[in-house]
Amino acid sequence: MDGGFKGLIVWQKAYGLALDIYKRTKEFPKNEQYGLISQIRRASISVSANIAEGYERRHRKEYIHYLSIAKGSLSEVETYLLFSKDLGYTQHQEFNDLENKRQEVGRLLNGLIRSLVP
Repeated sequence: MDGGFKGLIVWQKAYGLALDIYKRTKEFPKNEQYGLISQIRRASISVSANIAEGYERRHRKEYIHYLSIAKGSLSEVETYLLFSKDLGYTQHQEFNDLENKRQEVGRLLNGLIRSLVP
């Protein structure tokens, strides 16, 4: 049975990263609600959303295009994580945990894209 996009390890890991970021940003200062919190949440959920959307397109070229967009969003997440660490909103260990998960998603995304390129 096809598990669809939810069966993809990369989607599962990206979804988990977004959940972790949502939970962590609950602790950010309230004055960041429409700034950093909004930006990092939007970028983090965009990763798994673009993996899902590309998968459902069912055309290799479109799929690769959406995976590339997911990679771009993942780079945004990296920038926002660094910014949150430098502002003191994320402690060293929390940053490392999120960054390790982000890097894992990046490796999985790169591997999936390589497997799809003819």
